[in-house]
Amino acid sequence: MPTRLRSFCKINLGLAVGAPRADGFHALTTVYQTLPLHDWVKVTARAAGRSSIEITSNHPGVPRSEAGNAERNTAWKVVQRALEGLQVSAEVRIHIEKTLPVQGGMGAGSANAVAALLGLERELGVVLPGPERLRIAAEVGSDVPLFLLGGTVLGLGRGEQVYPLPDTAPLACVVALPEVGVSTALAFQQMDAKSLTSGHSVDRLEQLSRALASVWSVYGLESGPSGIALTNRPESARGKPAQDSASGDLPSGRASATRDVPGDLAENPLLALVRTGIENDFEEVVFSQHPSLRSIKRDLLGSSEEPALYAALSGSGSALFGLYGSRAAASEAQRRVQRNGMRAILTETLPRQQYQHAIFAEEPLGQAGSAGLSQ
Repeated sequence: MPTRLRSFCKINLGLAVGAPRADGFHALTTVYQTLPLHDWVKVTARAAGRSSIEITSNHPGVPRSEAGNAERNTAWKVVQRALEGLQVSAEVRIHIEKTLPVQGGMGAGSANAVAALLGLERELGVVLPGPERLRIAAEVGSDVPLFLLGGTVLGLGRGEQVYPLPDTAPLACVVALPEVGVSTALAFQQMDAKSLTSGHSVDRLEQLSRALASVWSVYGLESGPSGIALTNRPESARGKPAQDSASGDLPSGRASATRDVPGDLAENPLLALVRTGIENDFEEVVFSQHPSLRSIKRDLLGSSEEPALYAALSGSGSALFGLYGSRAAASEAQRRVQRNGMRAILTETLPRQQYQHAIFAEEPLGQAGSAGLSQ
């Protein structure tokens, strides 16, 4: 029977971009945060004398076998490397049911890859060791490893060095989904041409790093499992849990989408972080190319009466998001965005434990999932 999984997405709470490195990648510092919005990934696999991977999708923009470009798909790349690492041959079929935007800056393709990997492991009854999972994920894409953790995650290096950060109570969130795709590669090129030669990028990395250190230094970094374990399998079929070795208080009366948010900043590192003035470096170049995105951010920020706690482009875009101190404030922001003809989804942040529990389709997604599917 096929394994069906939720393929969640992420937003970036601050994203500082450094100069190009010797390997051609850019140094990054960011905090990823998963959301309950998701695609669906269905995996069927069985042992065979020779490996084959077939990918289908409801979306024409997804690289797939029918189009002759399946090998470009991150899910194909991860599964191919996983089969090599497991030293098994199998016939694998992956269907990706898209609800998240392609080229939206929400990591949807990377999440599809992790869902495909987890589905493959469950179908074959074997599990890669945690460090091997992380190695494969990092080879395939910079933000693939974060989806092996979920929740609030620090991303360093080119984004592939992931460290789980303490989760907080869910915050109400609105995601705006413009009907425009933004090429990450082109956005990097434009940033290089505009400012990276001035040394400004190095300063931005240091600035965001200091903000992160000021918020999380009292917590330290959690050490936790580097992947999601198989469930409903005998212990002998599971890999040993490997340790991850990839090395502002609210105004009175506000609450998150599901529960009161403690007022003490020491209990709310996420809220403390967004109050440090963190920014997304991609906004300067992306907004200049797509001025309508700047207007959407203004709609998300709202008025002085009950503004967003934080609003920004996610990754290189085109999706934008806002975080809010109450469900009511988020609902009003959703209406502002929708009044201007833009699709906006009301949801909330997805903590790590819920993320790892609900990735397999037979597990309930709960209230966060219900919020995430509101249009």
